[in-house]
Amino acid sequence: MLENHRSSGPEVGGELAALRDRAPNRSPAKLVPKSPEEPPKLAVVQCDGGRIRTRQPGQGPGVHAQAWREAKNACLVKMTHQTFESDPQPELPACFRDPAHVAELAERAVPEGLASPPPVASPTKEQQEDWRPKRLVRTCLSSLVASRVFGQQMHRESRRRRFPEASHRAFLGDGLPWNWSIWKKHFRKFVPILDFIHALSYLYRAALVCQHDLPAAWECYLRWAQTCWSGNVGEVLPELRQWLVHHDLDPDQTLEEKHPDKPVLDAHRYLTGNQARMHYGQYRRQGLPVTTALMESLVKQINQRVKGTEMFWNDPAGAEAILQIRAGTLCDDDRLAMYLAARPGCPFVRRSTSPAAA
Repeated sequence: MLENHRSSGPEVGGELAALRDRAPNRSPAKLVPKSPEEPPKLAVVQCDGGRIRTRQPGQGPGVHAQAWREAKNACLVKMTHQTFESDPQPELPACFRDPAHVAELAERAVPEGLASPPPVASPTKEQQEDWRPKRLVRTCLSSLVASRVFGQQMHRESRRRRFPEASHRAFLGDGLPWNWSIWKKHFRKFVPILDFIHALSYLYRAALVCQHDLPAAWECYLRWAQTCWSGNVGEVLPELRQWLVHHDLDPDQTLEEKHPDKPVLDAHRYLTGNQARMHYGQYRRQGLPVTTALMESLVKQINQRVKGTEMFWNDPAGAEAILQIRAGTLCDDDRLAMYLAARPGCPFVRRSTSPAAA
């Protein structure tokens, strides 16, 4: 695969970055994917941060000035769509009632001695699978640029794919402020949805602090998680606030990272700040996704190529180049293969002498 070719990779990645940043009307048609003939029924945009390790180039042998840089990632997905008169899955899914799985999501030690609640009779497994939107076509973006510039990249790609014309639109992210700055600037007509798994993680960590023993904490978590899954986060917030007040804590104060009560304060602040993006029952009736599972999967796929033991990329050109190639590889529209086939210098295409074609 070309992304493993040491001599061509940086050159191609740099070309892809330059092509990405051109105005659409200045991009050679043969080098970029065409817009679809019809807009999607359901257009979903998701974004999240990642990390890539860099080094300072031109410093001689060895790794100099190594650092972790934040990479911005996004996936734009055309999905299947259907709507429902009532919530197609009112009960909390079984995976979110599994103690071991929830502890892993919340990055806590796996609890011992807790049994998962018995499965609910309704909805059936088939119904649970049917309501979820399915991925049809995914395109990907990844870059080291600031969120303001990355939002422009996302906006250009969404317009090329006719996402603003979709009959149903959703924008999903976690609680990072830059996610919602991009939504506010470029995707205001998309339904904003907070990833449910991030909310769940905050609830579980808070429950472990609020209760004195593990069984009670688990029951507290289950109740809160079900309430939020139903879209009623407003019923959980007073409980968190009452606990904080009872322990002489101001919801607006700052606690040091290792303070034992910090998870409760963090959960209250996180849920309060994202309450308007947590109407999950309503989203499911509208046939919209409620987790960023597609985004989490994409980040892992990007990491498989750009992160590894003793793997560093020149800052910024080398890192930006590999991110462009990896993102192009993961797109469903064969854009990288199409670009390489039409790229000036391809052995099957006569090299153009026009600078505009480069």
